[in-house]
Amino acid sequence: MLQFQDKIALITGSGTGIGMTVAKKFVENGASVIILGRRREPLESTSKMLQEIINEKQTNGFVKIFAGVDVSDEKAITDMFDTLQNENINVDIVVNNAGVSGPVTCFAHAPLDDFRSTVDIHLTGTFWTSVQALKVMKEGGKIITISTFFAEERPLEQRPYRFRGPYTASQGAKNRLVEAMSWELTEKGIVSIGTNPGPVHSDRIYKTVYPKAASEFLRVSGFEELSPSEVEAANKEIVGLLGEDDQTIKDGIKSAAEKLGKSETTLTNLLNKVQYIAEKIQKNTSTMIPDQQFLSQEQVATTVLTLVGDEQSKILNGKIIPGDRVFYPVKSHIRTSVPKTEKNNFDGVTCVITNDDSNDALQKATNLKSMLEEKGAKIIDNGSESNVLFIHITGDVPEFSKLTELSRNEWDGLVNKFINRPAQVSQNAMESFIPGGSDDPRLFKEAYGRIVIVGPTLPAGKKVGGHERAKAEVFRGALRPFATTVNQELSDVLKSNIRMFVVLPGTVDGKEPSNENLVNTINYLVTEKAGSSSEVIFCPDESR
Repeated sequence: MLQFQDKIALITGSGTGIGMTVAKKFVENGASVIILGRRREPLESTSKMLQEIINEKQTNGFVKIFAGVDVSDEKAITDMFDTLQNENINVDIVVNNAGVSGPVTCFAHAPLDDFRSTVDIHLTGTFWTSVQALKVMKEGGKIITISTFFAEERPLEQRPYRFRGPYTASQGAKNRLVEAMSWELTEKGIVSIGTNPGPVHSDRIYKTVYPKAASEFLRVSGFEELSPSEVEAANKEIVGLLGEDDQTIKDGIKSAAEKLGKSETTLTNLLNKVQYIAEKIQKNTSTMIPDQQFLSQEQVATTVLTLVGDEQSKILNGKIIPGDRVFYPVKSHIRTSVPKTEKNNFDGVTCVITNDDSNDALQKATNLKSMLEEKGAKIIDNGSESNVLFIHITGDVPEFSKLTELSRNEWDGLVNKFINRPAQVSQNAMESFIPGGSDDPRLFKEAYGRIVIVGPTLPAGKKVGGHERAKAEVFRGALRPFATTVNQELSDVLKSNIRMFVVLPGTVDGKEPSNENLVNTINYLVTEKAGSSSEVIFCPDESR
């Protein structure tokens, strides 16, 4: 008997790429599959291929399609699982695979709508799909979530992924969501496991991510014939020509030149430069699959099926399984304990403090304001003055029983509170430091500024369990890779002295956080020493 005979697997984003390969692997092993995605055409093509395998192997499997389903669309996901419930179709395995590259640009330049959309697809899509799937899952069910290694700590490092701020933020939270769900679903007998396969090559990466990264590099680093805004406008017109035949490229260049009022030679040179950089990135990474440094799509699919096995899943419940085998020599970005400074550094510092509307955030902001004023800081309402320190306080995760019992509105409120709002505040601060810098990255060079995000506190108390900490870590998990990514862009790409730090109060053993530790940490963060360090995430109440 085939391993997954009589099992039903639902795979999101399964019309192409990794999702399609996972569906194929399940069908080859006897399973029925439910495939879904935004575009009907690739789903129908994949369905045909899967049905041929079922016929060849003479299994009793079936393929069911849900086209036009975006995982970020609350109604689409809810309706899909309602349909399955009404048809008495139970699902044994859910694979959260759907994803997008998101905006491939410096965070300062990333449209906030695109930021939110990326988070909605990767994080909220995973959450809501998993929650709704519980309607049609029984004891023994498995939820496998495919995430990324760029957002993982090993054990005290956070790997930056420049030009991908919203992607790393959502993936960092998604990894921690996997763990939180494992706590919550144990009583239902449902397992939650994550896998971080590392970069997996596909046509989508070759045609989208690499050219976008090359385009952003040229916008940020400069292209001698065009300004940053002109580079951006030109790339929107010509990057899609990559890989086309010579005549299509020639016609496209001519059309873009007429539209933008630029010479065809200039746009040809730009396209050639984008292609050169993209191919260089591709060459550097594509060799890593034959060298067995990166996994192929087939290997990722095999990993998923291995994790679904009954014995393995029991052992690995709540774990994030790494798939990459490449060592990335990065410095630790996380610091515990309060950095020591010999003097008070708040004299002459103007400070803007913003906070979430919750009572605890307001109280924290009031206390912090008082303590900073006592140490000589000047508190202002906006960032119109020089030498401004921006501090945003998210507040804490409110009390509720389980993440998986939240309504969609309640979940969206938490995402806005801990991810979207800090992103908005950070962008506003950057614009205050450097007006127009989002459009002209050259202005950020050597500019000074400090942004401090005070994230949610770990729950305090002697009997705080892992489940309570896990809920808070979902959102702390978003802020860590986000800060790391933004700071790599600011320091290494933009050559700026602006820094964004994340402070995460509280301890894993439930001790109350110290406001004095928070103030002392901020006292260190305004120094040049902090600005030249790779440490951007601070856990001031902990010692490890």
